[in-house]
Amino acid sequence: MVREKSDKSIAALRTVADAIRWAEEKLALARIYFGHGTDNALDEAAWLVSAAIAVPPAELAKHHRRPIAAAARARLKELVEQRIATRKPAAYLLNEAWFAGLRFYVDERVIVPRSLTGEFIRQGFAPWVDATRVRKILDLCTGSGCMAIACAVAFPSAQVDAADISNDALAVARINVDTHGLGDRVRLLQADLFSNLAGNRYDVIVTNPPYVGRAEMRTLPQEYRHEPRLALESGASGLDAITRILRDAADYLEPEGVLIAEVGNSNTALQKKFPRVPFHWLTTGSGDDSVFLLTAKQLIEHLRR
Repeated sequence: MVREKSDKSIAALRTVADAIRWAEEKLALARIYFGHGTDNALDEAAWLVSAAIAVPPAELAKHHRRPIAAAARARLKELVEQRIATRKPAAYLLNEAWFAGLRFYVDERVIVPRSLTGEFIRQGFAPWVDATRVRKILDLCTGSGCMAIACAVAFPSAQVDAADISNDALAVARINVDTHGLGDRVRLLQADLFSNLAGNRYDVIVTNPPYVGRAEMRTLPQEYRHEPRLALESGASGLDAITRILRDAADYLEPEGVLIAEVGNSNTALQKKFPRVPFHWLTTGSGDDSVFLLTAKQLIEHLRR
């Protein structure tokens, strides 16, 4: 759909719908990169407008005809100008991100939550996992804690460990655990992958580890420069972290446990490196195949080979 250009100034905006169209046009013309919570100018404009008028994004459609106050127009103008000038992801400007239907606090100590694994968490990993048997879950490389918290919500009888190498990230995760009132069920642990987790066994291990190669890091859009490099880069090929996870995960899974990992566009390189590993790629609603599942038995067989 081609939108007609608007020549309205910010002061001329009358309704929330006007504000969304104005912000969309500004963002589109600036050619910024979308990929940290939205993937297009319209959705990002709606997100910024929802923040300016202080309503949740999911409820914004009900407010389209609402008059927009001068203070909200000024706030929107500030947000759009910052987004364009700094190339910071909107999530950092707003200190919020949405994942698996839940709101999280974020800042530049963690990457912006955008894992495709959220779709499968909300489904309780069905049909691959029997939710009634899940008692203990590990979120490896937890960052903001979003996957750990989403798992705790999806599996209300489970205890969840959330591990990360970064104490800065764990400080952000603590904010989110406390905000969601899950301090009794989500335990935060400082660990370099499985270090510091000896003696623990899990029914499910979920992870969205670093998977960007060194050369690829240099080509990423400016928005990624605001995210912690530690959470993105994983050696020359991008496979260092996931290779260690495949090596060690079986030691931390129950006999019927599963590993669910997201590796982004490193999926092809991973299959090439381990051609005999029977990765089961979980297809998202959008057709993406970057999340795989392996059982404990398959991981043990991988080690034997």
